[in-house]
Amino acid sequence: MDRITLENFRCFREAQTARMAPLTLLVGENSTGKTSFLALIRALWDARRFRVPDFKKDPYDLGSFDEIAHHRGARGGRADTFSAGFDLAREGEKGAVTSFKITFKKKGTVPIPVKRRIADEGNHIWIEHRLREDQSWEVLFGTPEGVWRHEPGHPLIGDDRMFPFYFIFDRRYRRHLKVVEGLKTVKGSRLPCDSDWEDWERIEQVFRSALTHPPFNKGLYASAPVRSKPRRTYDPSRPTRDPEGDYIPMYLASIHFEREKTWRRIKEALEDFGREAGLFDEISVRSLGKKQSEPFQIQIRKYGSKSKGPRRNLIDVGYGVSQALPIVTELLRGSAPPMFLLQQPEVHLHPSAQAALGSLFCWIAGPKRQLVIETHSDHL
Repeated sequence: MDRITLENFRCFREAQTARMAPLTLLVGENSTGKTSFLALIRALWDARRFRVPDFKKDPYDLGSFDEIAHHRGARGGRADTFSAGFDLAREGEKGAVTSFKITFKKKGTVPIPVKRRIADEGNHIWIEHRLREDQSWEVLFGTPEGVWRHEPGHPLIGDDRMFPFYFIFDRRYRRHLKVVEGLKTVKGSRLPCDSDWEDWERIEQVFRSALTHPPFNKGLYASAPVRSKPRRTYDPSRPTRDPEGDYIPMYLASIHFEREKTWRRIKEALEDFGREAGLFDEISVRSLGKKQSEPFQIQIRKYGSKSKGPRRNLIDVGYGVSQALPIVTELLRGSAPPMFLLQQPEVHLHPSAQAALGSLFCWIAGPKRQLVIETHSDHL
């Protein structure tokens, strides 16, 4: 995501734009919208695949529509809709951008999408999906030469919830379904010609390609400021991601027992960071039985000036280690997602460890990894 736009969302009333970098820090006083901004990115990540995003999903629970739509004050009332979107730079086309924008309206107590738009803003070419009063969807197409609307009842769109425009641009479907006859001109526009179809097909393909090819076809990682709950022993179970990082010990144990090469790689990377941050020098997995299915411990060793020192259980060392471990492990694992949303990752860390964490973020961020971090740390 190269740019985020939003309007009437939480404390953001006017239409505003935020430029996004591979590493973006959100800095500001309390109640200025930092966490809301993280929640918005997570919602857009879900909405890009034409799903209804969950604004109450952990770790960022924004509540119902009335808590999300901007309130203008006693006389202004609450906004009827709020909108947000993002831009994707097109590879190989300098300055070319495909934008996605979605508008939400209230249904019951929750926000639902009522308008989705993908566009090549520079060339004024766009496709728009609108929810009508009868809960059916209509599609509008636009170029500098005109605007066209899909005629209700005419077969045009296949049953593809992820990309509802896909079948429109397949020439076989266009020929057999007589799509041109299924469009109605708006504002006196002419009938669409082949160049119009090619323009629409291009922006749809760019958008679809950006969302279905690695790494952007994966999910994102969102963390809360208080993450891990270290225990004295862990029982083996399936490592399922959660915002608090409770699954990390199970993940480390599984690769320790099952994937030796992967364990050696991530163990070395974790220990490099641990030494740089002054948190630990060695990390290991200790089985408390003879079988892989029996309980285990995550153990940490901090070297002294004259000896390596004893191995300590994770719960018996500083709380900063168990707080940083989930984030650092996620950043370093080979299957890491392309987007990280991190809320105050410096919690419980010494200033020197915060600085080391900032260095790690700089090293990780790049063309295939985007980090957005809410922080109060000058050291980070």
